[in-house]
Amino acid sequence: MSVVSEITAALSLWIDSVAAVVSARLVNVKPVRRIEVAEDESGAFSMRLAPRTKVADGDLSPCRVDVSDGTVSGPLSPQWAAAVRGGVVELRLQPSRFVFRPIELPSRAAEFLDGIIRAQIDRITPWAPSEALFHWTPPQGIAGDRIETTVVATGRAAASSLVQAFSDLGAAGVEIVTGTPEHGRITVLDQRSGKQAENRRVRTALVAGLAATALLAMLSLGFGGFVADSYDAQQQRTQQRIAERRAVMRGNQAGSGGSPLDLLIRRKQGSPSSVLVIEALSALLPQDTYATEVRIEGDKLQIVGVTRDAPSLISILEQSPHFSSAGFFAPTTHATNESGERFHIEAKLKPYFGSGT
Repeated sequence: MSVVSEITAALSLWIDSVAAVVSARLVNVKPVRRIEVAEDESGAFSMRLAPRTKVADGDLSPCRVDVSDGTVSGPLSPQWAAAVRGGVVELRLQPSRFVFRPIELPSRAAEFLDGIIRAQIDRITPWAPSEALFHWTPPQGIAGDRIETTVVATGRAAASSLVQAFSDLGAAGVEIVTGTPEHGRITVLDQRSGKQAENRRVRTALVAGLAATALLAMLSLGFGGFVADSYDAQQQRTQQRIAERRAVMRGNQAGSGGSPLDLLIRRKQGSPSSVLVIEALSALLPQDTYATEVRIEGDKLQIVGVTRDAPSLISILEQSPHFSSAGFFAPTTHATNESGERFHIEAKLKPYFGSGT
């Protein structure tokens, strides 16, 4: 199975689950006329309105009905026929029609009771899964991290015959209910045409909602891409204009370059100041170092002097913004009548006039 098929199957299962839950809530919320049909020990049925159920013609008196071969024998009164039509019939059958089988399972099986019981129904009841109508009581925890529940089952053919008898009278839904003092009330079947129709409507609404959400997401992505491209183009145009303005400003600052003032300014900015070089050099040299000779030729500085540590002067000059490419242009010597080493250092001057230049 491909990834797309797996995603489609999972999405369909999710839609079915949500539709079932929502439709069940909607059907239960809507006001509905309920009619109770109870079976006595002799197998006869009596029909009455459920408590707090009203009809248009007032209260109806209970009556007996005969159900056989999938039909209600004998005509119903017009009032009862109108009450059954569109209402929900609750068939309360005797427990003798059902098989009660307690089973024990691990507690983790509580989420999969339907599949587990369906797989074992032919072993714990006289019917095959397709021939049985079954449900189970709420699971109860017992010792050993296990749960216990009671499976309640009956033959599907006989139950379907009873359901069909009232469905033919126009009932919107039929419930099959039984119960014992030990297990309480158990709803074995809840068959409502309204619930199925509501389920289909909710499922259609969910599919339409998901499709609309997907369409809006695609439109949003497309619009977002268009807006992003528009912003990128606008940013590029803005940057281009800024670059053009900077070029114009640099051109205006440079001027034509032919006037004496412009030549003097460019010469000043391009040539290092001897005064600044001497000041920077005096500030950089350590206390134990003194220069005996300083020569400035163009952009080149040569220093001759005495110091205690000649190699350290190279790194000191390199760290200054005034000098670069410092090195020895002659060997370093040590004279007997001098306290330090005689050094010969050459460095390249850089035009620097302080911060902000």
